[in-house]
Amino acid sequence: MLAPALAAWSGSIAGMGEQKNNMLTGELYWYDDPELVVERARCAELIDRYNAAPTTEHPALLRELFGHVGEGAVINAPLRCDYGYRISIGARSFINYDAILLDSGGITIGDDVQIGPRVQLLTPLHPLDPDARRKPVESGHPIVIGDGVWLAGGVIVCPGVTIGANTTVGAGSVVTRDLPERVLAVGNPCRVVRPL
Repeated sequence: MLAPALAAWSGSIAGMGEQKNNMLTGELYWYDDPELVVERARCAELIDRYNAAPTTEHPALLRELFGHVGEGAVINAPLRCDYGYRISIGARSFINYDAILLDSGGITIGDDVQIGPRVQLLTPLHPLDPDARRKPVESGHPIVIGDGVWLAGGVIVCPGVTIGANTTVGAGSVVTRDLPERVLAVGNPCRVVRPL
């Protein structure tokens, strides 16, 4: 998969739409593609405005930044993300301070989700091969957080993970695999402790 993607890159204007399409479909893409650089710059500008704005302006800025914002969703500043439009947050969900949402692969957060401070939702995946990793390539794999989930402070969710509805993940956990619905899970790597 890596070799054809590397060979296909020409660095020309003709390749601009292709790299974004690859990102959106979970294929390997060149993150230094000019179209993607412009999109990240737009997101960075909106994020700077969001982080500096009074909380009364947050709802409008969030709707401009994210792909979908449910009624009553709240995100405390500061916030960081790559693209913004690849994030969907459900109704009444709350994200505390210092969230990092790297959203190239898409992030879906359900309704009534509680996310603690300094949580990281990380969708990009870089090649394991060190020679390939020297190229500006990655792929994005979606993260899905089900309704009613609680991610305690400092949780890291890795690319491609789905967390089932009403599950609680303990502080500082690193979630590397899918978690079922309605369980308590903790640790690094995160493991199910018991049902809820």
